Order: sequence, then structure tokens, then C-alpha cells
Amino acid sequence: MLHIHKKAAAIDNSNIEDVLDAPGLLRQQAYIDGSWTSSNKTITVTNPADGSVLGTVPNLGDDKANQAIEAANKAFPAWSKMLAKDRAIILRRWADLMRKNKDDLALIMTLEQGKPLAESLGEIEYAASFFEWFGEEGKRAYGDTIPSHLQGSKMIVSKQPVGVAAAITPWNFPSAMITRKAGAALAAGCTIVVRPASETPFSALALAVLAEEAGVPKGVFSVITGDAIEISRTLCDSPIVRKISFTGSTEVGRILLEQASGNVKKMSMELGGHAPFIVFEDCDLDKAVKGAIGAKFATTGQDCLAVNRLYVHESIYDAFTKKYVAATKALKLGNGLEKDMDLGPLMNEKAVAKCEAHVADALNKGAKLLCGGARDAQGNLFYQATVLGDVTPDMDIYREETFGPVAPLIKFSDETDVIKAANDTIYGLAAYLYSDNIRRCHRVSDALEYGMVGVNTPKFTGASIPFGGVKQSGLGREGGHEGLSDYMETKYVCLGDLDSE
Repeated sequence: MLHIHKKAAAIDNSNIEDVLDAPGLLRQQAYIDGSWTSSNKTITVTNPADGSVLGTVPNLGDDKANQAIEAANKAFPAWSKMLAKDRAIILRRWADLMRKNKDDLALIMTLEQGKPLAESLGEIEYAASFFEWFGEEGKRAYGDTIPSHLQGSKMIVSKQPVGVAAAITPWNFPSAMITRKAGAALAAGCTIVVRPASETPFSALALAVLAEEAGVPKGVFSVITGDAIEISRTLCDSPIVRKISFTGSTEVGRILLEQASGNVKKMSMELGGHAPFIVFEDCDLDKAVKGAIGAKFATTGQDCLAVNRLYVHESIYDAFTKKYVAATKALKLGNGLEKDMDLGPLMNEKAVAKCEAHVADALNKGAKLLCGGARDAQGNLFYQATVLGDVTPDMDIYREETFGPVAPLIKFSDETDVIKAANDTIYGLAAYLYSDNIRRCHRVSDALEYGMVGVNTPKFTGASIPFGGVKQSGLGREGGHEGLSDYMETKYVCLGDLDSE
């Protein structure tokens, strides 16, 4: 970390490329069909910590989107017929290059996204793990031979790549949300077009630089920057694109589902969350406090897994609250390039305004402000880590995802009631519970209507797990062998008349 902080201290936005060990990683062109593409129309990329301009990327539209789609379609036959082990070699080389350049990739990420450098470094490792894991899993896309019900016949089931895929990715995890999709797609034999968030395109383009170096053939992996609505609609409308993976809000997910319905595309979606965190009276209090800090304030609360309702049993509510507020106050807020930061700026003004609105509404309806509750003097996009006490179901924050560093505390007294309350939402991505009673852990985790449950831990993600939600938090799974299957079709072949000479 010492080396990366020395580099970070030398950055003044006018010399970013001079500070990077590999200055070529910072690209300001889109990457289509193995070529770097510019445009007269551009999108400005800024640093959320101070509003300074980092650079620009091309503001492309449907013509270039179609070019990327056609290139992916042209590249698909050769890539899909390549041996899985040979695709795995390329993906592993790509992962190794990410690790080799992790400091530069983390600096780029922190500059455009704002998260502390330690979190950016962690994301680069997390992102690289998807290429490594899926490359190996692609060798195990097994089929079946079915005992025949027809005399003289053999029945074979195999897995084949779905075809050209598209990924529409968010700004909160600008590397990992690409590699989790692209790793699975490429390992399965698909080619892919990526449309990254306009706020954080440089992380995506740096991946394209390394893809080229790793030996990914032209057209197999393209990154197109530009108008979100126009490009997304083109990807949805194109009959060539057979699969779309999207990470973002439930509202946008509904729109994409409707747009893609005309071509009956295969879809996987990781949408909004509204995670409950249940602290039972039989928990280890200190571990629960530490877990609730991590589950709420990682990525400055800008995470679909972030806790949005913190239920605490009434018998330990006061003790938990005291420790939790003290731990929250100890968090360091500042520019992510500086040492030992826990929280960075929020992504945009809209995010800060939502935090302000949720806090104001809660206070007007009787909640108690226990710490924070305001913009910080460091800058317009810095919002203080906030804890609200005595939150009730009539408050907006109880029903809506905040996507910021505001923790609402809610008392409960009965296990059955808190499970019902936790499930009373359209969302179902992630939930957490803390208890030292193993029977309760099993009972409650089974009853929670969520795709993922963390029991006595705030961390449960990884390349090998089936990441995804239920209800209106998404469709399909990313990661795990389920994630690979989402980019493959099942083909059944019946070989008949085998008894004939």
C-alpha cells in the first residue's frame, strides 16, 4: 500500500498518465472490433471527490453499437469453437495482467468512482478472480447421456454458448461487474459487447487494454461508451444479441425487459436491494456491530447489498446502538486517494439529495439523529456517515433503498414478526442475521425471502457463489456454475435406429 499511496499523492489530474506505471491503461477512446474509436461528441468524466475533469470518452450511438454487435457476431464462430482449455489460458492471462497492474487499475477506479484505495485494490482482485474461476469452470460445462425410453436410441444432452451477449454495467463496481459477466460469457464460448456506466468508463477501457495484451481476439470483447438510452435500446432491439446481462436499478431493469421482449432474449439481471440486518439477543454483540458497520458502509453505502434496515432486538437495542454509533463516528471520510479512508464521496448530486431527503423525512416523523445527518465540509458530494434511531415503517427510508451512508435502526421483540417485516418488500437480494443459536440461524435464513443470506458475516460474495436475488431484485444468477449456465443453451439430441446394421 505504501507504493500506491506515494503514487496517489503525486496525482493532480493533469499528470495522471505520468504517475501510472502503465500510462497506456488510461484510454479515452471506445474499443470496438479490436480498434480504438474516437468521436467528435464526447462525455466528460469527473472526479467525484473534487469535481475536477479527468478526461473524456466518445459519446457514441446506435451506429457504433451495431458495429460492435456485428463484430461480435463475426468473431463468434471461431471463439465458440476454440477448445475450452485454450479460452481458459487467455482468461487466466487476463487475470494475471490485472493483478500485475493492480495499483494502476485501483488508482483509475478511485479517481473516477471515489471509493477508498483499499476498496479499489480489493475490487481489482475480486474482478480478476472471475476470469480465473470461469476459465476453469468452462472446462466443466458437462452434459448428460439419458437412459433411453425408445428402443434403439441414445439420448444426449450438451451445452452450447448462447451466442452474442451484451453487458450493461453500473458505476459502483466498475471492474467487477464487467468481469463477472464477461468472464462467464467468454468461458462459455460467447462473444460480448460491454456498455459501461458513463461515470466510470476508464476502468472498463483499461480492461480492454489488458484484453488485447492477453490475446483476446478482435471482436470477442468490445467496450462502447456513449448514450445509455440509445445504446441499451440498440442492444435490446438487435436480433443478433441473444443474451443481455444488466446490473442496476429495478426501474431500469423493467424497461430493459420490456424492450428485449420483442426478441425473447435470454436475460439476467441484478437489480435493486433493500437488505435487512437482523440482530438477535443471543448474538455476539461486538461481532454484530462490526458486521453491521461493514455491511452498511462499504462503498460508502453505494452497494445493492448494503444494509437498509437494521433490526435490533429490544433487549440489546441500547447496548448495540451505543457501540454502533461510536464505531460509525470513528469512520474516516475523505478523498479516496488519501491514506486510511473508510468512506469516500458519493457518485453524484442525486445520491446526496436522496440521503438528505430520507434523513429529513425520518426526522420529521419521529426518528432520532444519533450521528451525522449532513453534507461534510470536504465537498459537495461528501455525506457524513449517519445513524438514525427509532425508525418506523411509515418513514421513506424503511421502504426505499437509500444507496448512501445512512443506517436506520429499528427495534423488534419477536422472531416471527421480524421475519415478516424483513420480507415485506418487493426486493429480495440479500439479507443478514446475527445469532449464536444454530437452530435459529437455520430457521431464520430459510424463512427470509432473499436470494442470499449472510449469517454472522457481512461478506459472502465470490466467484464461486451464485450471486442474485428473488422477487424484483433480479433474474438469473452471476458467479458459480449457475452463472456459466446463464450464457449457455441446453441441446438435446436423439440418435435413433441404432439397432440397424
